[in-house]
Amino acid sequence: MAGSFGFSSPGPLPDGAGANAPWHDGTVKLLAMLLGCWMAQAATLRYWLEPCAAPESGCHAGDPELAQWAMEAWQAASAGQLTLARAADRDNAHIRLYWATGSAGLYGETRPIVVDGVRGAEVFVLPAVAPPGGKDVLLRDAIVYLTCLHETGHALGLAHTADFADIMYSFQYGGDIREYFARYRRQLSTREDIRKHAGMSGHDRQRLAERYH
Repeated sequence: MAGSFGFSSPGPLPDGAGANAPWHDGTVKLLAMLLGCWMAQAATLRYWLEPCAAPESGCHAGDPELAQWAMEAWQAASAGQLTLARAADRDNAHIRLYWATGSAGLYGETRPIVVDGVRGAEVFVLPAVAPPGGKDVLLRDAIVYLTCLHETGHALGLAHTADFADIMYSFQYGGDIREYFARYRRQLSTREDIRKHAGMSGHDRQRLAERYH
């Protein structure tokens, strides 16, 4: 599958979401720099997950759970330095995750916002990512989970890398994108296995530790 976790335009966005502006790797780096001003000192961040209520996005009922597992994975990787608390109210959340629609082959986007004077992020994930006619539900869930993990990594202040082993790897560097997802899929026998396999590299964990200490 061609494309990048970061995409140029996600198409129609949910009410209350940010402006539909072009997105590129330079903006991701700017986001990481801006978030870095406060994230390294923050112990607790609130996040909100959009319910799966828009069939046109391709969202499945269990997708918010995949996004929650991504948040839990980052919290666990922080070795106690970061607490991510789920919020019922979107407006009080530093990180807000939406299910979006967009062009085929594109995965997700993250945009900076300010919440009560504190920098946060809006995350947009395209759940309609499985190949047409695909019957491997676990592969589909793996792609949605890894996209949530990658984009929330940006929300936590992590920029792209050029290392294919990293969850923060950018598809702009090429590589075998099908294998990128397939290698993770091979670790799964059931959906619950996603919680056992974080999907991030040692380098991802090191970079998180450098930001939260």
